[in-house]
Amino acid sequence: MTEAKLLLATTNRGKLEELRLLLAGIPFELVGPADLGLNLEVEENGGTYSANARLKATAFARAGGMLTLADDSGLEVDALGGAPGVMSSRWAGPHATDRQRIDFLLSKIKDVPMKNRQAHFCCTMVIASPRGGLRMCSGSCAGLIGMAPRGEHGFGYDPVFYFPNLGKTMAELPPDIKNRISHRAKAAARAKKILAGLLQNNL
Repeated sequence: MTEAKLLLATTNRGKLEELRLLLAGIPFELVGPADLGLNLEVEENGGTYSANARLKATAFARAGGMLTLADDSGLEVDALGGAPGVMSSRWAGPHATDRQRIDFLLSKIKDVPMKNRQAHFCCTMVIASPRGGLRMCSGSCAGLIGMAPRGEHGFGYDPVFYFPNLGKTMAELPPDIKNRISHRAKAAARAKKILAGLLQNNL
């Protein structure tokens, strides 16, 4: 029997590799847009993570003609009223680097003491079929925003997302630990159950 394919709807290399790790073991061949020659840009103009993930999943499912998983995630900082939220990747400008995003965030809360730097990473995943079916799941994790970036792993805001109980930022965690406790790991665990059900029902 030919293995079913699942398109991972992201052109972010770090996220693509992380999704491949998180979804390892499912009975699908995981493919990225480049594997299919897809060069698709989807405007993420939804007001929620679920809206943006749905936009990406449905657009890539139609373009690729196969079952597709997309996620949208963001950082919510209590001292900033939940910002940057859905604007996390674009908050410091449309072409900002990860380091520029981190520096911009730290400049916004430079006078906030560590004890008041509570934050959450949030992730919503949407699984879309080319025929229009949609399934959704989410995950989150809590921490603090550190005073300066630390660690070499991960991407995005990982170097300043600090876990007090572990004494480490997300970027300091080995991938096997991060991929058990992160917002994306929790959403992916739920997505794997959805995908298994879809496979049993012939998608």
